[in-house]
Amino acid sequence: MKRLFIFSLLVSTTLTMMAAKKSVIDRIDPTNWYVGMKNPSVQLMVYGQGIRDVASVNIDYPGVVVDSIVRLDSPNYLLVYLNLKDAQPGTMTLNFGKTKVQYQLKQREMSGDKRMGFTNADVLYQLMPDRFAQSANHPKQIKGMHSYVEDRTKPSLRHGGDLNGIREHLDYFNELGVTALWFTPVMENDSPDSENGFSTYHGYATTNYYKVDPRFGSNEDYKHFCDEAHAKGLKIVMDMIFNHSGFEHPWTKDMPSKDWLNAPDWLDEQPQSKYLQTSYKLTPIVDPYASEIDLKETTEGWFVPSMPDLNQHNPHLLRYLIQNSMWWIETVGIDGIRMDTYPYAYADAMAQWMKEINEEYPNFNTVGETWVTEPAYTATWQKDSKLAKTNSYLKTVMDFSFYNKFSQAKDEETDGFEKGLNRLYGSFVYDYLYPNPSSVMAFIENHDTDRFLGEGKDTLALKQALSLLLTVNRIPQLYYGTEVLMNGTKVITDGNVRKDFPGGFPGDEHNCFTREGRTQAEQSMFTWLSRLLHWRQGNDVIIKGKQTQFIPFNGIYVVARQYQGKTVLTILNGTSEPATFDVSRYAEIIGNATKAKDILTDHNYDLSENQELKPRQSLILEF
Repeated sequence: MKRLFIFSLLVSTTLTMMAAKKSVIDRIDPTNWYVGMKNPSVQLMVYGQGIRDVASVNIDYPGVVVDSIVRLDSPNYLLVYLNLKDAQPGTMTLNFGKTKVQYQLKQREMSGDKRMGFTNADVLYQLMPDRFAQSANHPKQIKGMHSYVEDRTKPSLRHGGDLNGIREHLDYFNELGVTALWFTPVMENDSPDSENGFSTYHGYATTNYYKVDPRFGSNEDYKHFCDEAHAKGLKIVMDMIFNHSGFEHPWTKDMPSKDWLNAPDWLDEQPQSKYLQTSYKLTPIVDPYASEIDLKETTEGWFVPSMPDLNQHNPHLLRYLIQNSMWWIETVGIDGIRMDTYPYAYADAMAQWMKEINEEYPNFNTVGETWVTEPAYTATWQKDSKLAKTNSYLKTVMDFSFYNKFSQAKDEETDGFEKGLNRLYGSFVYDYLYPNPSSVMAFIENHDTDRFLGEGKDTLALKQALSLLLTVNRIPQLYYGTEVLMNGTKVITDGNVRKDFPGGFPGDEHNCFTREGRTQAEQSMFTWLSRLLHWRQGNDVIIKGKQTQFIPFNGIYVVARQYQGKTVLTILNGTSEPATFDVSRYAEIIGNATKAKDILTDHNYDLSENQELKPRQSLILEF
């Protein structure tokens, strides 16, 4: 009994000392918040050794109420839920026992309904910050980060591009004629280079959701970039990843709760057999006959061992991620989100994220990566789809069918059945499955695919692909450098389709940012594409027009767009032989028109008689 009394006394004394000890708070996410949101609740994730066991959390600030405090499994996290319904902008004091922390509530720049996202009136230009351009003040090495090397001779290491380097070339995007920029992720990726020469230069292994990677710049640099881009009429689309984080994120070594990650057992030095690898098969999500193991591997398996799989079914983690999206919208003013590996995360959780984003920002837009090449699959993920069991609320999906079909068609002769441009016709046939075909993003290449040109320079095929991409009922997306004939394949490494933009780095002898620096072939392609892009800007026939397509006939594929008495005909000869365009076959579109102008060459065509097309020729006729 005496021993029990002494033990109780020791425990009581220890607890008293712990309560009296001043807590150490390392950081709070989000770093600040905004008043006037439709949802007045905000979750604060407080990091600090032993912070979970703080005796109390108090706030003495008008209009702010502590709704709840959540103590997680780890002693080093504390979740504080605040209600800001009646709060005004200002700095409030958070009292964690004897520790006081200043926390800022900011005024929003505008209400959520005034945030305008990207639409099919835009053309997105995707680039990789590490590979595009480097500013003069780029740091050679940043202290405090895990070991890394910037070596432009190694395709899988960092090369040293940054935000200010891109900002210095904003006029280039205007000259080209694109209207929105999509960067691969800019958030901190503080992972060490691997022993076999790989790094997270691509940005898809987040280690801090509230911080721009210092090698790219600061949060202030990102904000400055967005402001200047907006001033030049350019929108900014931010790449995010909610399926997984980087291995060096604090959540990996110190999970806030046991269910913060999917399949985390192997992290506790368990046998490697405990590791659950994703199958990379996305079909089980919609497959009515899917097995439990297939579904589990898709949604709970890790993308790679260095990218822990997040469990969005944990409500506190999901709230963290939802708030993070809103914070970037409010803080730097992004105009859209591209969500990586969309179906790998839990569909119901992602739907809740999208629903809340749409409610707060009804005119904003998000595109999800849904990498299956069948239109029926992609359409299932679009908002209001009748094919889905539940609404995804995802406005825009990526058209991997378009990419896949053109990748095959470019090397084929268009016959009378299914090859060549018949594949594109066959893809558009299924547009009836989409609730909104105008909000489907089409592309011919991106950072995860071979370059459209492969290892060659077939500009005839490229011009056909771009002519169709930029005139059909889609949101078009381009990949950096296509306009100057950048090529490459992934046969050896992904880095070979992510080469540095010529002229973006100190010492580059070849500079594609200027007319003088481009070769004759590069300038010819740039001029051709720029002309097409500027013609497309504000063109209601392309943005709003009805679409009609014709089954390829004699190797020729024709797509028409019509709006308020104006017509655009995209005509592609899908063969390597001359072909005859029979005007009588397209009488329903041509009507009484007798003259048309090719917007790419200004050449006038007589629509009262047949036209001879050169091998693989592309025409965009306007009348």
